[in-house]
Amino acid sequence: MSPSSKSETFLDVDGEEVRISSPEKVVFPEPGLTKLDLARYYVAVAEGALRGAGGRPMVLKRFVKGLSQEPFFQKRVPEGHPPYIDTATLHYARGTSAEEAVVRNAAGLAWVSNLGCLDLNPHPVRAEDLDHPDELRVDLDPMPGVDWSQIVDVAFIAQDVLTDHGLVGWPKTSGSRGLHILVRIAPQWTFADVRLAAETLAREVENRAPGLATARWWKEERGESVFVDFNQNAKDRTVASAYSIRPLPDARVSTPLDWDEVRSRRPEEFTVRTVLERFAERGDPHAGIDEAVGSLDGLLALARELGPAEKPPRSGDGEGRRVSQMPLIEVARTKTKPEAQEALERWKAEHRDAAGKLHPADELVDGMRGSSSLWYRVRINLQHVPEAERPQQGALLADYDPWAGRGPAGGGPRT
Repeated sequence: MSPSSKSETFLDVDGEEVRISSPEKVVFPEPGLTKLDLARYYVAVAEGALRGAGGRPMVLKRFVKGLSQEPFFQKRVPEGHPPYIDTATLHYARGTSAEEAVVRNAAGLAWVSNLGCLDLNPHPVRAEDLDHPDELRVDLDPMPGVDWSQIVDVAFIAQDVLTDHGLVGWPKTSGSRGLHILVRIAPQWTFADVRLAAETLAREVENRAPGLATARWWKEERGESVFVDFNQNAKDRTVASAYSIRPLPDARVSTPLDWDEVRSRRPEEFTVRTVLERFAERGDPHAGIDEAVGSLDGLLALARELGPAEKPPRSGDGEGRRVSQMPLIEVARTKTKPEAQEALERWKAEHRDAAGKLHPADELVDGMRGSSSLWYRVRINLQHVPEAERPQQGALLADYDPWAGRGPAGGGPRT
């Protein structure tokens, strides 16, 4: 029987009373974790979690309907938020603004957890200076078919590049398949500068490890490599910060590591229960990150040396759309990832000969940001299918429109 919607309890967190609604509601059935368990987890690891997310404006990624439903993204802090939640007003490139939540203490972590926020998604700036990031984020995102050892090899190459340019990287599991490397920097550079530095890092990693790593932004061009995702440093982007609980059945956690752990440990080892034990026993491996502040001068000098990155070709239709060099067909657009996977399997069943020639990285299932939540696009890269055997673009097996009813025509998905 599910708990009553009116049930509640209160946590005393350093003198602040934090309300937890439906505390017995099971969020993670596999390990049996409730809403109250998750709030208590964040209080227990608050020192480390605040090192990653504290003092930063945060997008609230809310799983109010549980793991089986897509979350929605809430930029504006809810009205009636408690006094221990600060706010900061961010201005976006499209001309809008939002007053976002700023968490500064363990009570704030428990409060956002109660809203259904499993992971924490802070911006790379402090609330006191919203225009100058103090963190460069290296996101190592493996393509399908890439194993952990290749991710680790790329991580150590990225560490070498950072060291060569006067910077210190702090690794953590992403909580999914990849690795993040966090780099504290002085808040002296604009978002454009930081993104350029991150792109330069990615290009240099690719230069040092061709075939293992790629800086190619377009997914269909990466092959079975590790994408060094520099665009996570663009303004308005957020990533799951340290000690974030990820929406996987085992309640996996994005966990800070020492460099000597990177090769021997695996992401699936770090869950809410195991990280609680680890944190109690050894504390936070990233405890020194705020004292390791570096300069982007070295990477920006390398950017000038390398010259501008190659830009993808554009069409001549006057609209500036990108022209892919790969033989892509689109299969479906769906509201949820399970629907996307179902559409992919349906297409493969209908085109067995072609499907049998696909490599893992040829099956492209992409989460796309909609107005307030993710939607999913399914594409097939036919590069490994002989041209004469390639299926033609047909009607989409599913055609979900995430912008339906949300504004004037023309606000549809960007491809």
